[in-house]
Amino acid sequence: MADAKKQVEQITSQEKDFAQWYTDVCLKSELCIYSGVKGFVVIRPYGWALWENVMNNIDARLKKMGVTNVAMPVLIPEHLLLKEKEHVEGFAPECAWVACGGDDILEDRLAVRPTSETVFCDYWHDVVHSYRDLPQLLCQWGSVVRWEKETRPFLRTREFFWHEGHTLHATPEDSLQFTLDILYMYEDFIQNDAAIPVLKGKKTEKEKFAGAQATYTVESIMKDGKALQSGTSHDFGDNFAKAFDIKYLDKNNKLTYATETSWAISSRIIGALIMVHGDDRGLKLPPHLAPIQVRVVPIRMTDKNNVDKANEIYNNLKKAGIRTDIDLSDKTPGYKFSDCEMKGIPIRLEIGPKDIEKGVCVLVRRDTGEKLDVKLSELESKIKETLVLIQKNMFEVAKKFLDDHIDVALTKEELISKMNNKKGFIKAMHCGCEECEIELKDETGISSRCIPMEQEQLSDKCVVCGKPAKYEVIWGKSY
Repeated sequence: MADAKKQVEQITSQEKDFAQWYTDVCLKSELCIYSGVKGFVVIRPYGWALWENVMNNIDARLKKMGVTNVAMPVLIPEHLLLKEKEHVEGFAPECAWVACGGDDILEDRLAVRPTSETVFCDYWHDVVHSYRDLPQLLCQWGSVVRWEKETRPFLRTREFFWHEGHTLHATPEDSLQFTLDILYMYEDFIQNDAAIPVLKGKKTEKEKFAGAQATYTVESIMKDGKALQSGTSHDFGDNFAKAFDIKYLDKNNKLTYATETSWAISSRIIGALIMVHGDDRGLKLPPHLAPIQVRVVPIRMTDKNNVDKANEIYNNLKKAGIRTDIDLSDKTPGYKFSDCEMKGIPIRLEIGPKDIEKGVCVLVRRDTGEKLDVKLSELESKIKETLVLIQKNMFEVAKKFLDDHIDVALTKEELISKMNNKKGFIKAMHCGCEECEIELKDETGISSRCIPMEQEQLSDKCVVCGKPAKYEVIWGKSY
């Protein structure tokens, strides 16, 4: 037990230093480790298995929507980036550049992709000619590089992993509808599979994606009260089509500009999983995404019958489609229990010689710590039932935290006071002027998170300047 206690003590408590707690959990749970390249991390096997579950889940959803996967070049010529002025201005400060190829100086520098709108547009310019070629529903899985000044594992690294979807449509109505369809899919995935409640809405003009006509977002709240943008969907209209001359002949034989969307969820979602669900003992992973749903822990490794029975249970659960592993190391039971908690494994299955005699085992829930004595004859059905309960409970706990950390402000002074003294989001009215957002951001670090889809008329005045309000905005401090 001393080793187990020492293992937990290596994690800083959330109350003492939330940022350090987060980093400790990332490293101690073996999700990642720092690399020899500043700002880059190695995602370790356990972390990659978690990301694979995210990828597989979203990929299946996208395929049902008719999206197909593709691979684009990792290097983008500078002249392509320069074609859409607003877009390149948004990304230029974060670009990493390749200036040499072997011993040759390149006349046209190559950016290591920060995002791929421009190469998709270059491709579509060559392959889209008729309305029969539309829609183009494509998705690329891979990594991008953005030269961030300050980095933190998963949340903001210079290389991160994601899918970036890019679609081309015949009409503005089609592209807007697909933008929203993706947003609703993200909402469903994050809430039902990641067990993270979200607020969805439209970004303000100041916060929208560079080059987009409109950006839609799902925002989640972390345990320290900060917001995390968890997924975005952008409607570009014909902005990029005009820049790249992407035209098609419509059914009336008229040459028309196509319209475009772009959308993404990144490995940032792993950061959200850590900060929404984790505690001072480590990760808590929702069963839908957990790489290991059940870990079997035989209590007495020197007892052959105990080990054989544990292996039998392990094999049966795997055959039943439950993601299961077994700890056959020579470490103490206390250390093994602590390791299960650290890695956020939803169910720990303990079995010892006395349990075998009684025909039972013990299931320990990571979310609540509850211990359940379960008959071996009912084990498979009980585990499946318990995994459902854990998934549901994790969402409900996170949803209550979100609901308890949304407040309302009618004046600037009230907004600042509540933001300084409470965790979470503040609902307030906004005139729509970018100057008001800049003023708040400069003075307090508060930014607009989204214009919620479902509007409330909290007052008729802007919370910052007092002028007539256009809409309600969710405000908060963010990662």
